[in-house]
Amino acid sequence: MRIIALLFLTLGFFSCKLEKEQPKNNAEIEIGISVDSLILPGENNFKTLRQVTFGGDNAEAYWSFDDKQLVFQSNYNKWDVACDQMFLMNFNDTFENKTPKLISTGLGRTTCAYFLPDNKHIVYASTHLKNEACPEVPLRKEGKYVWPIFDTYDIFVADLEGNITAQLTNETSYDAEATVSPKGDKIVFTSTRNGDLELYTMNIDGTNVKQITNELGYDGGAFFSPDGSKIIFRASRPKTEAEIKEYKELFAQGLVQPTNMELFICNADGSDLRQLTRLGNANWSPFFHPSGEKVLFSSNFEAELGFPFNIYMIDIDGKNLKRITSSDTFDAFPVFSNDGKYLAFSSNRNNGGTRDTNLFIAEWQE
Repeated sequence: MRIIALLFLTLGFFSCKLEKEQPKNNAEIEIGISVDSLILPGENNFKTLRQVTFGGDNAEAYWSFDDKQLVFQSNYNKWDVACDQMFLMNFNDTFENKTPKLISTGLGRTTCAYFLPDNKHIVYASTHLKNEACPEVPLRKEGKYVWPIFDTYDIFVADLEGNITAQLTNETSYDAEATVSPKGDKIVFTSTRNGDLELYTMNIDGTNVKQITNELGYDGGAFFSPDGSKIIFRASRPKTEAEIKEYKELFAQGLVQPTNMELFICNADGSDLRQLTRLGNANWSPFFHPSGEKVLFSSNFEAELGFPFNIYMIDIDGKNLKRITSSDTFDAFPVFSNDGKYLAFSSNRNNGGTRDTNLFIAEWQE
């Protein structure tokens, strides 16, 4: 349930604030200069930038362990899909005039694919076992932006021909958002199996499932650090009586409101859990910098009316906040290649004024 940008673009009311909330660490947001035609002023960590897709909603591009391929999700109707499905690309591919290879079943709705260490299989969540049709996706509930939590999601393993080779979860609950440790031994995922949206880990064969968070609120979008020792994730934390009531009422309807989220970090076993950001609005889609000492993430904390979303970087001690992108609409889902040389992300730039969200690959420079 890591969202495609189109959903955000339907929100004029997204977590509106009368005043900007400043970073609690008093860090300055750095701005620079760039020269590439796709690179916006200020994006000086991008040496080059290449557009990969050219229509539809495309997001969450994740690298194979050898960095030769990526898997991503798209709902582009020209690729003959009715809702989000999983596609494969080679590193140098672009899809302006061709269609990528479909590697999910084409049935139900899928989300959050990730490569396994053999580079020949992926894990992803799908609703197809319960219903081969695309489930409806409510965007608003009583005027508020919401995400659906489909309890028909289960996590599967598939080969790169699209054949499902294993089913890792089989609960009557939402099981999705699976990512794999760079060590190749563990998967972290989000589940509602114990009555709330919590993080769990399991072995890559689905055994040894352990709950690692246990606090009211949505915990999701988790990723391991490069050495596999830590986990970064986004979370909502309702505190007041009214916030708790609203959260529980929406959750009972299979919904969650993601307009106020912060980043949290913990050890891979859930110990030493602490809040990393206190920026306000929505801070999400975190991913570790190759050093393991910084995190990239998307946020609209500087926006008074919910937009734009930009990509930021912050040290894991909460210091040295830096803006990486300079969008006036939407940049999110930053994901480093395993060798640290490239950054894949999704953006509304260069979309001809449409609502299309496309994939881009930047050559990274410090």
